[in-house]
Formats: sequence, structure tokens, C-alpha cells
Amino acid sequence: MFRSSLIRTSLTLTSFALAIGACGKKSEDVGADTNDEEMQPESSDAGDENDDENNDDADDAESSDGSASMTTDPSTDDTGPADTGGDTTDGPVGFIMQPDGGGVAVECDVWAQDCPQGEKCMPWANDGGNAWNATRCSPVDDNPGQVGDECTVEGSGVSGIDSCDIDMMCYYVDAETNLGQCVSFCQGSEANPICDPGFVCTIANDGVLTLCRPECDPLLQDCLEIAACLPAAGSQFFTCIIDASGEAGAPGDACEFINACDPGMFCADAASVPDCEGTGCCSAFCDLTAPDPSSFCSLGAGQECVAWYEEGEAPPGYDHVGACSLPL
Repeated sequence: MFRSSLIRTSLTLTSFALAIGACGKKSEDVGADTNDEEMQPESSDAGDENDDENNDDADDAESSDGSASMTTDPSTDDTGPADTGGDTTDGPVGFIMQPDGGGVAVECDVWAQDCPQGEKCMPWANDGGNAWNATRCSPVDDNPGQVGDECTVEGSGVSGIDSCDIDMMCYYVDAETNLGQCVSFCQGSEANPICDPGFVCTIANDGVLTLCRPECDPLLQDCLEIAACLPAAGSQFFTCIIDASGEAGAPGDACEFINACDPGMFCADAASVPDCEGTGCCSAFCDLTAPDPSSFCSLGAGQECVAWYEEGEAPPGYDHVGACSLPL
């Protein structure tokens, strides 16, 4: 398990689940204050970001187990609204979740794809914000893209209308060009989600957003340029989530969503970041195997590199992952 007390996750991925052969639910030691919601970045002329989107309150987090205390509360559901509220779990590191803002408007079921023929069930933002908070039936393109294909969205990345086939959506959308990549929805069921090997099923934004996204390494940040490697909600793994930090997201900047910080950082609980003026602030991941792991912690002021996972709980390939935190 990871130490969730460090993270303030505000992605709208409150109940991400991992599916690679066996599927895992969100670890019980992930506190309710961890916001897994994500949000979609807005274009430069779109005005202020919506704090209920996937910026981890700044909402996104994609929250997961870690031994650092992080805050991902900038309203971000997977680049959408974040959960606001709930208690954080005890642990050296913790991240914050933004509580849900209002209810979820469900017109159709993304698992059952129960829309009329020629349409597909899609997540979208029905409130004019930049976080996915509802589902709708949308027309399937005449020549739909398949997983991995370049795609386009109509209006914005949270409109729910795109050029991808059924059972997938246009994600990793560039807010300036409206171009993205077709990404598969999780298959199976919410209780038993399935993705191909090497991918993580993340169920976010109150179950509206269900995506199979690639595993990644938060120290390597081995994602597309438009994405960041962040905790996958409901899983012990990390996955590639669209980067909604914009001009903010530097070490120490206030955040609310899991994807509101620059790549290489996460939205940490205020208690783990020196002089944090928000409910959460951006803090860096660090490498426990480096000669001086705490050298990654540029904020200083007593921050040190602590293990993301409880001893003996790190999945294969993740035992080097740490997070910069004040002693908690």
C-alpha cells in the first residue's frame, strides 16, 4: 500500500481500479480526503480553470498508495473535477481529494453502452466546466478511430463528442488544437474491470470516467508530452494522466486536482509542503535509490524524500519511488 496521507488528489477518479490480469480496488488506507478527480486543460483564451475539474481541487487525482503525504485537490477528474473532502489516511505522505461537487447526471451506462444504435455512451461536462461529471449518448463518427489513433473532439475535450469508436473516447486532448488519442474504456464491470497488460483501469469522477491508460514511472515521466505520470486511483500503480497544470504547477504552488502540478510532481497535502497556502501544494517525486534522495526536494525547509509505499508493499518496478514531504 502507499501512504496516502501525503497526497491531495483532486482528480475525478475517486474509485480508480486497476486491471492487469487481476484487478485491484483502491487501497483501504487511501484517505477519503484524497481527491482522485481529473480535469481537462483549457485553451489559453478559455479564462480561469474550473476548480471542480480534474485538477484535483484542482480535482484530477488519480490517487494511489504511497508513503508520502500528497495533495491532489485541485478540481480535476481525469482532467476534470476533483473530489473535495473526506479524510486523509495516516502515513508519511498523503494526498488530498476534493469532495464531490453535486451529483452525477447519468443518461447512459459507459459499461453497458446502452445508447441507441449509431450512438455511444460518453463522459462529458454538463455544467460548462472542464471536468467530466455526467454521461450522454453521442453520435458515433462515420469513420471512427480505433485505440491509439489520432482523434478530434467537438468544442472541447469534455464535450462528449469525438471521432473515436464505441467503447473509447478521445483523451490526451490538446486544448489548442482539439486533437487527441483514442483511449479504450475499461471492459468487464466496475466490480471486475479489465484492461490489456501494461494498462491500468482508472475509474474516476464518480464512475463517469473509466479509462485504460498505460502504466508509467513517476521518476522517468515516460508519458506523452501532454501527460504526466501520476497515481492511478484505486490502484497501487501510476498511470499517464493529461497534464492540466498550465502556467502553474511549480514546486510549492497551490493545487486542488491530481493533475494540477507539473510532470514530476504531485498535489501534496498542505502539511507536507513548507509554507503551503492552499489545501494542497505541488511537491516532487524523488528517487529512493539515488545517492542523496532528498536532493530532489528543491523546496528545502525540512522536506525529505520518504517512501511512497509502505515497507514491502511496492509493486515490482516501483520500490524506488519516493515523495518529498515534511516530517508528518
